[in-house]
Amino acid sequence: MWPFGKSTADRVKDALNEQPRLKDLGLQVQEKGGNVTVTGMVPNDRYNNLVKVVAEGINGVKSVDTSGLIAQEAPQQAQPTPQDAGPSASDNSFTSDPVDSSTEIPASSSARPAPTAPEFEAEVKEMEERSKIAKAVHQAIRNNGELKDDPIDVLQSGKSVILRGVVDSDHEQRLAEKLAREVAGVSGVDISGLRVAAGVKQLSQEKDTGTGDTVYIVKPGDTLGAIAQKYYGNVTEYKKIAHYNNISNPDLITVGQQIRIPG
Repeated sequence: MWPFGKSTADRVKDALNEQPRLKDLGLQVQEKGGNVTVTGMVPNDRYNNLVKVVAEGINGVKSVDTSGLIAQEAPQQAQPTPQDAGPSASDNSFTSDPVDSSTEIPASSSARPAPTAPEFEAEVKEMEERSKIAKAVHQAIRNNGELKDDPIDVLQSGKSVILRGVVDSDHEQRLAEKLAREVAGVSGVDISGLRVAAGVKQLSQEKDTGTGDTVYIVKPGDTLGAIAQKYYGNVTEYKKIAHYNNISNPDLITVGQQIRIPG
């Protein structure tokens, strides 16, 4: 549950998996100090921009490195065809019989993956333009004195934006929505994933800077049930916390003990 228990890397990965073009690629995400690295295979290098567009809307992301993304087009285009020195040698999509490949060229051109088609190029450009709107919303929230320390992600959905995270009060929730609607180009604002939890600013700052995990330091009078209520709004979630921290007896926690809050 964001922001408690979900690292920046996990939230970036969730956002990538929500995008139709990216969800089935199995991309890997690592993060350290706000610097995100995304690796994996993509159909072509235009996907690098898509990945950046999505990742940059996640709260806490300072930079996005996509140099580890490998475009599948490159090895296909570089594949040699030593047995055919004729005109079809320039068509690196085919390595079969020269006669067959020459007769199939028109069909292969129209059957190439959507990422290489002009429609995809237009789609990427449109998403990049829309990402500017999402970034403007993100910046407006970060520049606001009341909201700047609240953990809020901004995702794009067509010409609308989605606000996801937690704020301290109903007032801050309404303020976040208002700021988002005031940004030029925003046609709609979805705040269904923006919940209210008192004290969220302090809770969200309890992070392990190395892993990005939320870490709680046990205080006098604490119980796992009370900690679960604080982070999840549900006492019964203490079982999840106990399991995640290898606590065999949930009734035995000690003052000063570090407890990681799972997503």
